[in-house]
Amino acid sequence: MKKILLRFFGLIAILILAFLWIILNPKPAFAQINTINYNNINLENRDFSHTDLAGVTFVAAEMRGTNFQGANLTNAILTKGVLLKANLEDANLSGALVDRVTMDGANLKNAIFTEATLTRSRFYDADVTGADFTDALIDRYQVSLLCERADGFNPVTGVSTRDSLGCK
Repeated sequence: MKKILLRFFGLIAILILAFLWIILNPKPAFAQINTINYNNINLENRDFSHTDLAGVTFVAAEMRGTNFQGANLTNAILTKGVLLKANLEDANLSGALVDRVTMDGANLKNAIFTEATLTRSRFYDADVTGADFTDALIDRYQVSLLCERADGFNPVTGVSTRDSLGCK
């Protein structure tokens, strides 16, 4: 009986210590250090070329003519943004959320959009030569428009733009 009581009180002590450690720990378990947010800001004609912007958020940002050439935008969030005539040549947007973004006239040459979500976004007159859309989620209507001008192979992934879009 004495052993059972010692084990019980030992278990209670461990649970109390664990509870106090969780309560007194100042950092949340999933906190992202150095997260940058460009939300609701005018970034028109800014130069982000060859910049590491992995995981950065651009919500409702005005990015007309912005230069993202060669930028790392993996897992970035670009929602409700305006990227008219923006330069995303050689940019990596793997896993990015690009929802409700206007990319009309944008330079998307050799951009990588693998596993990106590109829902409710527009690509009118965008240059998609060599872009890789493998496993990206894109609205069917936009895919049909992109297939009309899809051409080339991505120099990094070696994937054909037409194949990555599922063009016939």
